[in-house]
Amino acid sequence: MRVNALDHVNIFTEDMAGTTRFYADLLDLDVRNGPPPSKPEMVQWVYDDQNRPIFHINAKGAPQAFKRDCPSGPTGAIHHVALNCSGKDEVIARLTAKATEFTVQGIPSIGLTQIFTHDPNGVLLELNFFGD
Repeated sequence: MRVNALDHVNIFTEDMAGTTRFYADLLDLDVRNGPPPSKPEMVQWVYDDQNRPIFHINAKGAPQAFKRDCPSGPTGAIHHVALNCSGKDEVIARLTAKATEFTVQGIPSIGLTQIFTHDPNGVLLELNFFGD
């Protein structure tokens, strides 16, 4: 067995529209309805440009079939989500235009720049740009 890549991140929200819009607008992703039998107002999947649903967004009131028990805390079991990205300047421009707080951290020894921001649910988003 081997792990090939991060498949998806599942997020529960009280703000479906705001959460899906955050990921779609910031990362230039495509929001689509979740698969049947899920209802669009309860489950939205957010796809990358390779047609992979990398974020599964669920309304907090979604039927139990879509939920998993998580420890209590501001973001449940999720502390942060890290994505390997390109287009650092474009992301900074989008965050700035939306007046979204973010920090930038460089790790020159490995050619990495990281951008940290929070989604509308308090999930820390780590965007990693190698050589960008």
